[in-house]
Amino acid sequence: MGNAVRRNRAKRRLRALFIETLPRLKTGTYIFVAKAPVVDVESPDLREGWNRALQRARVLKKPSMDSKTPAS
Repeated sequence: MGNAVRRNRAKRRLRALFIETLPRLKTGTYIFVAKAPVVDVESPDLREGWNRALQRARVLKKPSMDSKTPAS
């Protein structure tokens, strides 16, 4: 990853995404490994890649039917 500043930035970015996504995650233990680009990529691109990886890993809860309101 590089020096401590870059490693800490990567940890902060991944931690923020994890906390934001936590309500949608299935119960379990998660280990995330940061690669060098995580520090340099723009936030929207990082979030998109994060969500895509979680979908591929099938760790997101399915949306509940209670939250949807029927169309009238």
